[in-house]
Amino acid sequence: MIEIFDNIRQLYKFQTPAGALHPYVEFFSETSLDETHRLIQSETFTVKLFPSYTPTIWINLGTPYLLANGRKQLHIDEQTDILLLRNEIVERKNLPSDNIFTVKFHPGGFETIFGISQTRIGSNVVPLQDIIPAGMVRKLRNAASMADRINLFESLFHEKLEVQQKKDNYYLQCIHRTIDAFAGSGMEAGNGELARQLYLTDKSLYRYFTKIIGTSPKKYLGITRARTALTGYTKNAASFSPHDYGYYDRSHFYKDVLNFTGQHFSSYLHR
Repeated sequence: MIEIFDNIRQLYKFQTPAGALHPYVEFFSETSLDETHRLIQSETFTVKLFPSYTPTIWINLGTPYLLANGRKQLHIDEQTDILLLRNEIVERKNLPSDNIFTVKFHPGGFETIFGISQTRIGSNVVPLQDIIPAGMVRKLRNAASMADRINLFESLFHEKLEVQQKKDNYYLQCIHRTIDAFAGSGMEAGNGELARQLYLTDKSLYRYFTKIIGTSPKKYLGITRARTALTGYTKNAASFSPHDYGYYDRSHFYKDVLNFTGQHFSSYLHR
């Protein structure tokens, strides 16, 4: 199953955080075993995710799986929980008994809560116990339900956020303002225009993005536009217009899809 092109969300149950965590955590999710058993008939299946630069925690509540993180190939056993940045194409090869609990952060949200730059994750797959104490990880794994796991995570995040919010993260604020300005421009504004809106130099904007997100503003905003436009296309191809997403024409859109997914747009149409 391929993100955007297939409805992979139907395999999972989702919950968004409330209150103070909402700007930093995009969602919590957990595999719906009933839906997976209903929809997956093969001995193994894959879930492919495109780059997003959104730090993501995966707690493995099921069976082992194979993980391709960019060019890295890893075997994740049933006792291993991980953190990854999703700065490359990620693909999990699962058994039908796959059961994953996910925490997906907004860009910069992980740093806001933990005080650790997501650039330190990079293309690595980090053992979760390097970030969260082993005792807490055991509690999260052994919790009786998805709701209990979410409650434990939210309590942990609130504690850490209370400490971190005493620090003024000017860089992160600039990142959020840039992303909002880009969306408000119809995804047309270039780096220079965005920098001027924020009263920054191009060099400063570049430095803030590489420091907080781990990539240049051009690359990150390009990923954001490609993801948003491709989602719009799959929802309603007949009414899709690349101009609505700041593209000059369809050729410009197709080029971005290639950069984003690693494959030509036509290859997905004939799946």
